Order: sequence, then C-alpha cells, then structure tokens
Amino acid sequence: MSTKRKVKDGIVKACIFVSVTIVVGLLIAIIGYIFYRGLPNITWNLLTTQRSVLQDNIGILPNLIYTLYIIITSLVIALPVGVCAAIYLTEYATNAKVVRVIEFATETLTGIPSIIFGLVGYLFFCQKLHLGSSVLAGSLTLVVMILPTIVRTTQEALKTVPESYREGAIGLGATRWYMIRTVVLPCTGDGIVSGAILAIGRIVGESAALIFTAGMGYSLVTNYFQALGISGGTLSVMLYHYVNDEAEYDTGFAIAAILMILVLIINFAAKFVKRKSRKV
Repeated sequence: MSTKRKVKDGIVKACIFVSVTIVVGLLIAIIGYIFYRGLPNITWNLLTTQRSVLQDNIGILPNLIYTLYIIITSLVIALPVGVCAAIYLTEYATNAKVVRVIEFATETLTGIPSIIFGLVGYLFFCQKLHLGSSVLAGSLTLVVMILPTIVRTTQEALKTVPESYREGAIGLGATRWYMIRTVVLPCTGDGIVSGAILAIGRIVGESAALIFTAGMGYSLVTNYFQALGISGGTLSVMLYHYVNDEAEYDTGFAIAAILMILVLIINFAAKFVKRKSRKV
C-alpha cells in the first residue's frame, strides 16, 4: 500500500472515530444531564400519588398508568395489523404498482408531523366517533402514527429471509400460509421486535398528538376498560404541561428521567425476549 493511500485511510479512520465520539458523547451528555437534574427530584410521593391542587401536591402515578395503558392499547391494535399488512405486501401481493403505492403512502405517513395526526385524530376520533378526549382516542391516533414504522420494519425483515427457505417449504408440500407461519415468521422475529421498540419509543415520546386526543387528565383510574373512556395525560404530555405552563422545572426533569428509565427497561426487556426466542 502506497504512503498516499495510507494517509487517506488514516484521515478517513480519524474522521469516523471523531464522528462516533461526537455522537456517543452527545448521547451520554444528554442522558447524563437529564439523570443529574432529574434523579434527585424523583421521590416516593411523586411516584405514588396523584396531583391535588387543594393539597398543593404533585404526583404522577395516574400519568404513569395512562402511559402504560396507551402503550398497551396502541401495540395490541397496531402490531397485528402492521405485521399482517407487511406479510400481504411481501408474500401475497402480485400487483407491483399497488405495492409501490402502498409503500409510498407508508413512507409519506412516517414524515408527517405529529401535530397533524393530532388534529386529524381530534376531528375524526374525538368528534366524528364521539370518543371525546380519551385514552382510547389517543391510542387510536398513535396506531395511525406507528403503523408505517411497523409495516416497513417487518417488510424489510421478511425480505431478508432467503428465497430458498420458501421454495424448500413449498417443495415439501406446505401451503403458502403454513410456510409463512412456520418458516418465514420465525426468521423475522428480530425485525418485528425492532419495529415494536421503535413504535414504543414514539409512543412514549409523543405529546403533540396526545394533547389534542387523550387530553391532560390526572385522576387515578386503575380499571383499564374504564380508563379508555376518560381523559388521561401521559408522562410526556405532563412534562410539557409542568415545564411550559407551570415552570416546574424540577418536576419536568424528574419526569424526563422516568421516561428515560422506562425506555431503557423496555429496550432491555425486548432484547431479552429476542435472546430467549433464538434459543427456543
């Protein structure tokens, strides 16, 4: 290798190293600062009580529960629909033009600002379907938002399965659905889980759309089905409210730290499930 080429390779490696260092450094700095400001303000009272204006108390237990409700409801609806849509587009659809149109539509939906989803969700789910500002209306709005992500990630995972697997299963007499269920889908578990993780990340961090649809309620309701019909503010919505409307920055950083911890727990849990599924 010539000296000139060695110098170019060294410069490229240095640029890559600097870029990686900057990205990792920014990530550590942001997470570190949030934990530095937020962890000292996380108290037992904050986690286990609800807000009371009369008692001058700030508690986020209802908002934590509403966040979990919205995650569960959105994923229960969006995951089956998104995975089935991806299977149809990849395994069954024969009209290439229709597939391209649907893929273009999903990519376009991914780039639409969340505030527009919130406005449309408010007009359709809250007013047209008479759901009002409720956890269910917010969940349905988020379903529309995260469906493109789940569809695209599942599609890419399905495309990575070698065609020989399909041909071998069909050659042994398996039906198309049996081949998909027993051969293709088990090979795409990582992609489906990755799509679910990305969807959860968007759900947890969403506030603009939920302010319009789910509202900012903070009354404690432990019954899941009853909670679907009432207004419920998620952690991200209340973070915006406390910081922007009430200048409660300590509470805002505490909620931000809790959101970070929640996302990390979900990511580690998903990776644990993926490892276990590979062993099985």
